[in-house]
Amino acid sequence: MADPLSEIISLLQPQAPFSKLVEASGPFRVRRDDVNEVFYCMLLSGRACLKVDGKAPIELSTGDFVLIPAISPFTLSSLDPSPSPGLVSRPIPGDDGIVRIGPPEGPADVQQLIGYCSFASPDAELLVSLLPDRVVVRGVGRLATLAALVRDEARADRPARNVVVEHLLQVLLIEALRSSTQSEASPGLLRGLADARIGPALRAIHAEPQQAWSVPELANEAGLSRSAFFTRFSRIVGAAPMGYLLSWRMTLAKHMLRSGRHAIAEISDRIGYGSASAFSTAFARHVGEPPARYAKATAGI
Repeated sequence: MADPLSEIISLLQPQAPFSKLVEASGPFRVRRDDVNEVFYCMLLSGRACLKVDGKAPIELSTGDFVLIPAISPFTLSSLDPSPSPGLVSRPIPGDDGIVRIGPPEGPADVQQLIGYCSFASPDAELLVSLLPDRVVVRGVGRLATLAALVRDEARADRPARNVVVEHLLQVLLIEALRSSTQSEASPGLLRGLADARIGPALRAIHAEPQQAWSVPELANEAGLSRSAFFTRFSRIVGAAPMGYLLSWRMTLAKHMLRSGRHAIAEISDRIGYGSASAFSTAFARHVGEPPARYAKATAGI
């Protein structure tokens, strides 16, 4: 069967990140409003509180990892002692490359690896919408190892550095997503894959997108009645079954058109349309322009 999560991460095309080691002592509060990249944080020691705008605060302890695929402003602050109202701390880069918050002397109460990465895919907004809006993984040593490798490779000046970093990022993202607490995930692909009934239907779609899937056929994959499957799929994935299938087919079509290696008739066949004209009509309705024009405008992206 297909591995939808790996497929989506590969299509996202994660790019080389910016990462930094941050040490803090005493009460602190750091606010970032100028966020335009995906954010992740690994707490190496101590405790801290992460508050993403519009979401409940997350208390982080040593070994915890948090990933925010959707770009949002956030606040990171101490838990013990808690910062006073109105406190805004200013991170200061040190000569050793470590960013310091609070008094520079004495041991750090909190140490964290903070990083940003970006998704190069033109379809990043759609693909990210299939993922949870935030992922929290607690106490998984593999993530700490991967985060450290990303940090070290990003700082190094070695041959093929960017290629290595991007591959490490793919592994880091997959590991974080599959290690997350499934029951706490927001509606989307991850929660759907974790569901015993919806997971098989999603894997069937990704394994054979060219199939003429219908709700009854997908319900059969899930072992549910048509109405029960439709309701459960929509609630867990956040989209109706046929809507998800259409979006995924069009994502694959755009990816193939941008590559310039596939004829329209071939793409039509590979994503389940009976003819090139039927595919062209559906693509134009969904994307807003015919596939040939889209291929010409996005060649090489």
